[in-house]
Order: sequence, then structure tokens, then C-alpha cells
Amino acid sequence: MKREDLFTEVVGDITLEDIKGLDKYIELFNKIYGFSAEALYRGAKILKDMQKDADLRFISFTANLVSTGLRGLFADLIRNGYFNVVITTGGTIDHDIARSCGGKYYKGSFDYDDNMLREFHIHRLGNILVPMESYGLVVERVVKNVVDEIVKEKKEWAGYELLWEFGKRINDPHSILKAAYEKKVPIIVPGIVDGSFGTNLFVRSQFTGLRLNLFEDMRMIKDLVFSCKKSGALIIGGGISKHHTIWWNQFKDGLDYTVYLTTAQEYDGSLSGAKPREAISWNKIREHSENVVIYGDATIILPILASALLS
Repeated sequence: MKREDLFTEVVGDITLEDIKGLDKYIELFNKIYGFSAEALYRGAKILKDMQKDADLRFISFTANLVSTGLRGLFADLIRNGYFNVVITTGGTIDHDIARSCGGKYYKGSFDYDDNMLREFHIHRLGNILVPMESYGLVVERVVKNVVDEIVKEKKEWAGYELLWEFGKRINDPHSILKAAYEKKVPIIVPGIVDGSFGTNLFVRSQFTGLRLNLFEDMRMIKDLVFSCKKSGALIIGGGISKHHTIWWNQFKDGLDYTVYLTTAQEYDGSLSGAKPREAISWNKIREHSENVVIYGDATIILPILASALLS
């Protein structure tokens, strides 16, 4: 097998337009009602209630999903005003910049020989293939160019402001960063240094004097939470992005609307698997709030959930 034989289909991006009509199946899940079907129906209802009633609407997700076609859907959900705060992980910025600025990801398989892929200079992310030249080198080039330009304006930047500067310079309608810049939706990445983007920021800081002020990101969330009337969140996956979302909402006595979409289980005591009821004990979700946990793969469930917002 040759390296080029693996690059047969490029990973694309879906949009809200692509999922129109899926909402007609939401009522079908209500009729089925059993097991996860009931949770999916409830989740769709909660998201619609959140849109009507909550002025502060979080969407939280992990970076692996941005390597898939969901990237375009995330961008559309932001661009169309369904969510006004994004909390995510460092790799989201990596993948969004890489795919927006010349890098191509390809459809692959979980079963490929990883020793072979390493010899071919290909990273594997699940069943997605990321050529090395489509990832690290692209991010490094973009970070260098942008940082060297913006430090002429000022040296110190809040994380969300810095990400708007990158989004301003991206010319890709499927870019999460671009959509967030256009709508002035803050993207909060509490683990921003954990990844290629953060590492390259550090490297450029050694030459340019760039300073990253994450306390300003915390001030932004604090101001939004303390001034809102009601808040809600769609939380996809776990880890730091999930925790940062629910953590800040405890200071207003918890989220009013919460949908967890996850594959993690609670038996090991991890935050990723913790159900909404545990967050109630921490004051991060209101006691009598609308909340549900949906178990399933986000690449299948999220398009159905998102379609409910269109109905």
C-alpha cells in the first residue's frame, strides 16, 4: 500500500441546511419512548425551551469532534445565534485552524496499522486520518503570522480576544473561529496551552513578548453569568470543557437548562461520567431545572438534536 492510497475521501463539513427535515423524527422518538429514545426526545425539548427562556446559552464540546463533519454544524449553531458562549478544549483550535487554512483530513479506519501510519507520517484520530503536513506545520505557520502581526497592536491579550483575531483572518464558512468572530461569541479554552496552538503561542511569545491573560477570560464568564437571568448548556463530552461550564454556573445557583451528551459512565466517579443529579449537589445545576443525559455518539445524536432547534 502506498501513502496516497489512503487519501481517497476528504472529511467535509455539514451545516444546518443539511439537517433540515431531521426534526420530523423527534416525535418518533417520543412514540418509541424506550431507553435512550426518551432521553433524546427530552433533550430536544429542553434545547427548545432553553432557546426561548435562557439569555445565556453555552455550548461545550471536546476537540475530537472538530476533526469530523460536525465542525461546520458547530460553526452554524454559533453563527445563527443558538449559543452565545463556547467552552472547549485546546485541540478545537488546532483542528479548526488546520482545516480552515489548507490542511485536509481524510476518512480512514480504526483498524489501520498505526506503525504503518507513523511511517507514512499520518496521525490517526479514531477513524480519521490527519497527514502531518495538514496539522502541525499549518498551525505553526498561522500562529506565527498572526501573532507577529497582532503584537504590533498590543502585547497582552485575553484568550477569547486572541481567538477572535484568528477568526477575523480565516476565510472558511465552516470555521468555528470565524463564526465566533463574526457574532462576537467568546470562545473560552481553559486548557488553551494544551495542544499545538498553545505550544506555538508559547514559542512565539519568546520572540515577540506576547502575553496571554486567562484571568480576562474568567472575568468575561463571571460577568456573563452574574448578569444573566437564566442560563442553559448543551454539554457534549466531558473533561475540562464540561467542568468549566458547570463550575461557573454554580455562582448563579446553577444552570436552568442542561443537556449532557456523552458516552462516559459514572461508575468510576469521573466528572466526564457524572450525571446532572451529581452537579445539583454541587449547586452547578438548579434543583428543579430541566436536565437530561443522553448516551450516544455525538456524530449521530447531535445532528438530530440540532434539527429540533430548526422546527
